[in-house]
Amino acid sequence: MAVIYVVEDDCNIREIETFSLKNSGYTVESFACAKEFYRQLDLALPNLILLDVMLPDEDGLSIVKRLRTRFDTKKIPIILVTAKTSELDKVKGLDIGADDYITKPFGVMELISRVKAMLRRSMDGMEEESAVKMQIGDIVMDRGRHAVYVKGEVCELTYKEYELLKLLIKNAGMVMPREVIMDRVWGTDFEGESRTLDMHIKTLRQKLRESGGCIKTVRNVGYIIEKG
Repeated sequence: MAVIYVVEDDCNIREIETFSLKNSGYTVESFACAKEFYRQLDLALPNLILLDVMLPDEDGLSIVKRLRTRFDTKKIPIILVTAKTSELDKVKGLDIGADDYITKPFGVMELISRVKAMLRRSMDGMEEESAVKMQIGDIVMDRGRHAVYVKGEVCELTYKEYELLKLLIKNAGMVMPREVIMDRVWGTDFEGESRTLDMHIKTLRQKLRESGGCIKTVRNVGYIIEKG
């Protein structure tokens, strides 16, 4: 499932959000302040951010502005969580780049529903934006020809290796959890099959030669292909 970062200084609310999301099958990392959040963001990117507006060290709205100016985070879905109820506050959050908002107090079912809807729209958007040709560094994927080229030379891949590379490139800069990869490429999220994924990543890197180094392992989470 998707990786979600929860940024919330209220311990009780943070625990409720984290528990509810984990109970729904998501991988969750939680942070009490912006400093902790930024530190983790430099290590790995999430698929969605649940962000409180009122934080002790930095306002949530300024965090949104900063994330929208970064190349690697500008398209990550952000749901603002705020105690403010005026329409002006909500509009301001959306205007600066947030994708949705949820007002405290909120129900667990509403939270999960909003998260699911946002992740679904995010995935749909990625499908619509995908081009016939996709490129990461020296790697070019021509989906029309079902071919991969590295520095202009054809790279022979198996069907699964091709599908694995396509998934990573389509989500370049985003951490892809192991369960998501297994489900999208192999049609299963069975943990016992994860060794299959590791072996395919290994052979894919080898076939891509020095360009294969852009595929990074995110410990205990999954894999990411870096944009450059």
